[in-house]
Amino acid sequence: MTANQVVFLVLAAIAGLAAVGVVAFGNNPVRAALLLVLNFFVLGFIYFTLGAQLLGISQIMVYAGAIMVLFLFVIMMLQLHQRSPIVEGREGRGVLAWLFGLALAVVVFASVIVPLMSVSGSPIGDEYGTPQSVGRVLFTTYVLPFEIASVLLLIGIVGSILLAKRRL
Repeated sequence: MTANQVVFLVLAAIAGLAAVGVVAFGNNPVRAALLLVLNFFVLGFIYFTLGAQLLGISQIMVYAGAIMVLFLFVIMMLQLHQRSPIVEGREGRGVLAWLFGLALAVVVFASVIVPLMSVSGSPIGDEYGTPQSVGRVLFTTYVLPFEIASVLLLIGIVGSILLAKRRL
Protein backbone atom coordinates (compact mmCIF):
# COMPACT_ATOMS: atom_id res chain seq x y z
CA MET A 1 0.00 0.00 0.00
CA THR A 2 1.44 3.36 -1.03
CA ALA A 3 1.44 6.56 1.01
CA ASN A 4 -1.14 8.07 -1.35
CA GLN A 5 -3.52 5.18 -0.65
CA VAL A 6 -3.04 5.53 3.10
CA VAL A 7 -3.80 9.27 2.94
CA PHE A 8 -6.84 8.51 0.79
CA LEU A 9 -8.15 5.92 3.27
CA VAL A 10 -7.63 8.28 6.24
CA LEU A 11 -9.44 11.10 4.43
CA ALA A 12 -12.23 8.72 3.39
CA ALA A 13 -12.67 7.62 7.01
CA ILE A 14 -12.84 11.26 8.17
CA ALA A 15 -15.40 12.04 5.42
CA GLY A 16 -17.47 9.03 6.42
CA LEU A 17 -17.43 9.96 10.10
CA ALA A 18 -18.34 13.56 9.27
CA ALA A 19 -21.25 12.35 7.12
CA VAL A 20 -22.48 10.12 9.94
CA GLY A 21 -22.14 13.11 12.28
CA VAL A 22 -24.34 15.20 9.99
CA VAL A 23 -27.09 12.64 10.36
CA ALA A 24 -26.45 11.97 14.05
CA PHE A 25 -26.64 15.67 14.96
CA GLY A 26 -29.92 16.12 13.11
CA ASN A 27 -31.50 17.81 16.14
CA ASN A 28 -28.79 20.51 16.15
CA PRO A 29 -28.62 22.07 12.68
CA VAL A 30 -25.58 24.26 13.42
CA ARG A 31 -23.42 21.27 14.37
CA ALA A 32 -24.77 19.28 11.42
CA ALA A 33 -23.94 22.14 9.04
CA LEU A 34 -20.41 22.49 10.45
CA LEU A 35 -19.84 18.76 10.03
CA LEU A 36 -21.06 19.11 6.47
CA VAL A 37 -18.45 21.86 5.95
CA LEU A 38 -15.81 19.45 7.27
CA ASN A 39 -17.11 16.78 4.90
CA PHE A 40 -16.88 19.15 1.93
CA PHE A 41 -13.32 20.14 2.84
CA VAL A 42 -12.23 16.52 3.20
CA LEU A 43 -13.86 15.63 -0.14
CA GLY A 44 -11.88 18.46 -1.73
CA PHE A 45 -8.66 17.01 -0.30
CA ILE A 46 -9.66 13.56 -1.57
CA TYR A 47 -9.94 15.06 -5.05
CA PHE A 48 -6.43 16.46 -4.61
CA THR A 49 -5.06 13.01 -3.73
CA LEU A 50 -6.74 11.60 -6.84
CA GLY A 51 -4.99 14.18 -9.02
CA ALA A 52 -8.03 16.29 -9.87
CA GLN A 53 -6.82 19.67 -8.65
CA LEU A 54 -9.47 21.75 -10.40
CA LEU A 55 -12.28 19.62 -9.00
CA GLY A 56 -10.77 19.79 -5.52
CA ILE A 57 -10.43 23.55 -5.43
CA SER A 58 -13.92 23.92 -6.93
CA GLN A 59 -15.31 21.64 -4.22
CA ILE A 60 -13.71 23.71 -1.48
CA MET A 61 -14.54 27.13 -2.92
CA VAL A 62 -18.08 26.46 -4.14
CA TYR A 63 -19.49 23.98 -1.64
CA ALA A 64 -17.48 24.56 1.53
CA GLY A 65 -17.37 28.27 0.86
CA ALA A 66 -20.41 29.70 -0.84
CA ILE A 67 -23.08 27.04 -0.34
CA MET A 68 -22.34 26.39 3.32
CA VAL A 69 -22.21 30.10 4.13
CA LEU A 70 -25.69 30.29 2.65
CA PHE A 71 -26.84 27.27 4.71
CA LEU A 72 -25.45 28.72 7.94
CA PHE A 73 -26.98 32.11 7.15
CA VAL A 74 -30.42 30.51 6.70
CA ILE A 75 -30.03 28.48 9.91
CA MET A 76 -29.11 31.58 11.88
CA MET A 77 -31.79 33.68 10.20
CA LEU A 78 -34.55 31.18 10.96
CA GLN A 79 -33.13 30.55 14.44
CA LEU A 80 -33.32 26.80 13.97
CA HIS A 81 -30.67 26.29 16.64
CA GLN A 82 -33.18 27.30 19.36
CA ARG A 83 -35.91 24.81 18.49
CA SER A 84 -36.15 21.44 20.13
CA PRO A 85 -37.87 18.90 17.89
CA ILE A 86 -40.67 16.76 19.28
CA VAL A 87 -39.91 13.12 18.67
CA GLU A 88 -42.89 10.81 18.90
CA GLY A 89 -43.36 7.27 17.68
CA ARG A 90 -39.83 6.82 16.41
CA GLU A 91 -38.59 4.17 18.85
CA GLY A 92 -38.23 1.32 16.35
CA ARG A 93 -37.04 3.38 13.44
CA GLY A 94 -33.51 3.87 14.79
CA VAL A 95 -32.70 0.16 14.81
CA LEU A 96 -34.23 -0.28 11.38
CA ALA A 97 -32.22 2.67 10.03
CA TRP A 98 -28.96 1.22 11.42
CA LEU A 99 -29.75 -2.18 9.85
CA PHE A 100 -30.44 -0.64 6.44
CA GLY A 101 -27.33 1.52 6.70
CA LEU A 102 -25.18 -1.50 7.59
CA ALA A 103 -26.67 -3.50 4.71
CA LEU A 104 -25.95 -0.64 2.31
CA ALA A 105 -22.36 -0.40 3.56
CA VAL A 106 -21.84 -4.13 3.00
CA VAL A 107 -23.27 -3.94 -0.52
CA VAL A 108 -21.09 -0.95 -1.42
CA PHE A 109 -18.00 -2.60 0.03
CA ALA A 110 -18.65 -5.87 -1.79
CA SER A 111 -19.54 -4.36 -5.15
CA VAL A 112 -17.21 -1.36 -5.34
CA ILE A 113 -14.34 -1.50 -2.89
CA VAL A 114 -13.36 -5.17 -3.25
CA PRO A 115 -13.06 -5.05 -7.08
CA LEU A 116 -11.08 -1.80 -6.90
CA MET A 117 -8.49 -3.31 -4.55
CA SER A 118 -7.03 -5.37 -7.39
CA VAL A 119 -6.57 -2.34 -9.68
CA SER A 120 -3.02 -1.06 -9.93
CA GLY A 121 -1.70 1.93 -11.80
CA SER A 122 -3.60 4.67 -13.53
CA PRO A 123 -4.80 4.51 -17.15
CA ILE A 124 -5.04 8.31 -17.36
CA GLY A 125 -2.29 10.81 -18.00
CA ASP A 126 -0.59 13.08 -15.50
CA GLU A 127 -2.39 16.16 -16.83
CA TYR A 128 -5.86 14.78 -16.09
CA GLY A 129 -7.83 17.11 -13.81
CA THR A 130 -5.44 20.02 -13.93
CA PRO A 131 -6.83 23.49 -14.66
CA GLN A 132 -4.72 23.70 -17.84
CA SER A 133 -6.15 20.51 -19.35
CA VAL A 134 -9.73 21.39 -18.40
CA GLY A 135 -9.34 24.90 -19.84
CA ARG A 136 -7.80 23.56 -23.05
CA VAL A 137 -10.70 21.16 -23.63
CA LEU A 138 -13.31 23.70 -22.53
CA PHE A 139 -12.13 26.40 -24.92
CA THR A 140 -11.41 24.15 -27.91
CA THR A 141 -13.79 21.21 -28.03
CA TYR A 142 -16.65 22.64 -25.96
CA VAL A 143 -16.40 26.35 -26.78
CA LEU A 144 -19.91 26.59 -28.32
CA PRO A 145 -21.77 24.99 -25.36
CA PHE A 146 -19.65 27.11 -22.99
CA GLU A 147 -20.63 30.31 -24.77
CA ILE A 148 -24.30 29.29 -24.92
CA ALA A 149 -24.27 28.65 -21.16
CA SER A 150 -22.63 32.03 -20.53
CA VAL A 151 -25.25 33.84 -22.65
CA LEU A 152 -28.06 32.02 -20.81
CA LEU A 153 -26.58 33.01 -17.45
CA LEU A 154 -26.28 36.61 -18.63
CA ILE A 155 -29.95 36.60 -19.72
CA GLY A 156 -30.92 35.22 -16.30
CA ILE A 157 -28.95 37.92 -14.47
CA VAL A 158 -30.43 40.71 -16.58
CA GLY A 159 -33.94 39.27 -16.15
CA SER A 160 -33.60 39.06 -12.38
CA ILE A 161 -32.34 42.65 -12.21
CA LEU A 162 -35.31 43.83 -14.30
CA LEU A 163 -37.76 41.92 -12.09
CA ALA A 164 -36.21 43.32 -8.93
CA LYS A 165 -36.20 46.84 -10.38
CA ARG A 166 -39.90 46.58 -11.29
CA ARG A 167 -40.85 45.74 -7.67
CA LEU A 168 -39.06 48.78 -6.25
